[in-house]
Amino acid sequence: MPLDELDLKLLRLLKENARTPYSKLAKELGISESAVRKRISRLIKTGIIKKMTIEYELENEVKAIILVKTQPPIPVPEVSKNILKIPGVEAVYELTGEYDILAIIRASGVDMINKFIDEIRTIPGVISTYTMIVLRTWV
Repeated sequence: MPLDELDLKLLRLLKENARTPYSKLAKELGISESAVRKRISRLIKTGIIKKMTIEYELENEVKAIILVKTQPPIPVPEVSKNILKIPGVEAVYELTGEYDILAIIRASGVDMINKFIDEIRTIPGVISTYTMIVLRTWV
């Protein structure tokens, strides 16, 4: 589905704050509120908007990025789906380069991060992991 400049601007506004009222979005875009509703509905129906979500940060919470190498014959998408099933996994991305998968994990502490790493390493097809702890987030 082709996107026009209004669609792209609407997506940027929603990414900044998915809770922005339709009336404010309409004013920013210079269109009616009903036109905003129709555009958002179309973007959801076509799968461009996959979900509306929030970003949060809890005190004492640890966030980690885990890079994962896989090995055939287990396909990378199968490994990715298994990683995504682990509670605390926020997102999974398939990559090009030395590592095949990047997982973002949230936990109450480093001990929990270690448990998640151990669990990822037991998934068939995973041959190694490399973990980085996030120190600060800039959004």
